[in-house]
Amino acid sequence: MRLLLFIPPNPIKTSSSLYFLNSLRSNLTKRALPTRRSFIPARMAIPPRSIASAPSCTTTSGRSNINIEEGLASKFWIKFRRESVFAMYTPFVISLASGTLKIDSFRHYISQDSHFLKSFAHAFELAEECADDDEAKIAISELRKGVLEELKMHNSFVQEWGIDPGKEGTINSATVKYTDFLLATASGKVEGVKGLGKLATPFERTKVAAYTLGAMTPCMRLYSFLGKELQAVLDPEEDGHPYKKWIDSYSSESFQASALQTEDLLDKLSVSLTGEELDIIEKLYHQAMKLEIEFFLAQPIAQTTLAPLTKGRNPEDDRLVIFSDFDLTCTVVDSSAILAEIAILTAPKSDVVQPETQIARMSSADLRNTWGLLSGQYTEEYEQCIESIMPSAKVEFNYEALCKALEQLSDFERRANSRVIDSGVLKGLNLEDVKRAGERLILQDGCTGFFQKIVKNENLNANVHVLSYCWCGDLIRSAFSSGGLDALNIHANELIFEESISTGEIVKKVESPMDKAQAFNDILKNYSSDRKNLTVYIGDSVGDLLCLLQADIGIVVGSSASLRSVGSQYGVSFVPLFPGLVRKQKESDGESPNWKGLSGILYTVSSWSEIHAFILGW
Repeated sequence: MRLLLFIPPNPIKTSSSLYFLNSLRSNLTKRALPTRRSFIPARMAIPPRSIASAPSCTTTSGRSNINIEEGLASKFWIKFRRESVFAMYTPFVISLASGTLKIDSFRHYISQDSHFLKSFAHAFELAEECADDDEAKIAISELRKGVLEELKMHNSFVQEWGIDPGKEGTINSATVKYTDFLLATASGKVEGVKGLGKLATPFERTKVAAYTLGAMTPCMRLYSFLGKELQAVLDPEEDGHPYKKWIDSYSSESFQASALQTEDLLDKLSVSLTGEELDIIEKLYHQAMKLEIEFFLAQPIAQTTLAPLTKGRNPEDDRLVIFSDFDLTCTVVDSSAILAEIAILTAPKSDVVQPETQIARMSSADLRNTWGLLSGQYTEEYEQCIESIMPSAKVEFNYEALCKALEQLSDFERRANSRVIDSGVLKGLNLEDVKRAGERLILQDGCTGFFQKIVKNENLNANVHVLSYCWCGDLIRSAFSSGGLDALNIHANELIFEESISTGEIVKKVESPMDKAQAFNDILKNYSSDRKNLTVYIGDSVGDLLCLLQADIGIVVGSSASLRSVGSQYGVSFVPLFPGLVRKQKESDGESPNWKGLSGILYTVSSWSEIHAFILGW
């Protein structure tokens, strides 16, 4: 339960939260109900920042990447940042970042990248011929010189790593696919676009130049991004990283400036284009991002890598068990806020006489006041409870001591739930309204896609369990059913309904951190011992802390202050996932990684894309 999510003095609402609540109101008021003044009883919690949707340049390791002024290229980068995450979590990039990449793999990559850069330089040459503006021609020429300098850098790698320049090597299919796409675009052969003829007019030629930059810009920005990310995970006290020169090159200020220059040029060339033509550039940009991922995935890797987690696991021997919280881990609003909204929107006015055959309900005004009182009491007592369980000073990781402390929080949560039941605020909810709200519930970007890929993968022996404080499991089931995820196992409390109308009572199943931990252990006990279980728990709050620590891999979504403060005081380490994987890859030295629960280490992510990339890959 999170009654603290109800009615703050100054509610803050995200756009997605407002969209959901407006849709919910609209849907509910279409039924034969008296007209009511809209009221938002709940604090709409701000969701964890998503790489794919947040208008920022915050990187996955929590640092600020180079500032990009808002423009076409910037918008595309923000929109398709999901792909940049998948590129970063490829076995090749993780191995390169950790310094464990075998020399033969790096040699093969340099050979393939040299082929690609030659095509890249040629594409710039074709774009320069098409540009009608002298200033644009000069800018493209400078960018082409930068690519030629990059090729010189590759030649130095050739000498350093003993690659025979006389042997070009076989070009793999991913490289061919990428270079063919790039050169076709630069020649005016764009998929889905009618032939541009002989490019007779300056406008037609400029349009092709814009299309070409649309296909090239994401490569520059992605390498700039990777360079900065990899530079950040280098150990400053370690001088022997074999690929430091490569990382230094792509994290350098000069390369960052080239990436910005390319983006500025794309913005300039696109000024006069129509909306339809801008859509074409967006498709080219996205296609280039996907081809970059395929390029990295095509690089041969000799050693065992930590990502994707499911790679190389035999379903006959291994079982992957995914556990996830629901509220604010999967959702952008808390389920208690949704149930409160339904209750108030469907409650009778104070001057309406209720039929004796119906369950007696509070008026909408009384409900509003009651929710406010419950919220205020919950918030105050929750903060007091958190403060009371904190040790006076940080201690070494001690799971038993943490369990004992969270027993107090569990007692508090049960008392708070009893107050809600006794108040009668959940009486009279219509099951149809609850399910409809669940179907319209907005989930975190990438959450549904992640679970869908697990469920649909017949070659993956995996099970998904959702553990939630939610008062109504039907709400959760409806939310996932709308995404075709009926196969998920839901463990939550249940509202009691009589003839589809709630009595206000709750079947209490998962009310507290201790209940979640018990459910976690009971689920694992029910699995047969014929396979080895690998457990992953995904959560966002103090209520998830015990499960996060018990799982072989605990992943924290978002940045809950109370979770981090309680965890830190009890010796829990919070490590950003990508740097954590790079470090663990280096420590494993090509051996199979040892994932084990109760290590005191939790991994943090800023989006579901990171979770997807780590566990399942592209």
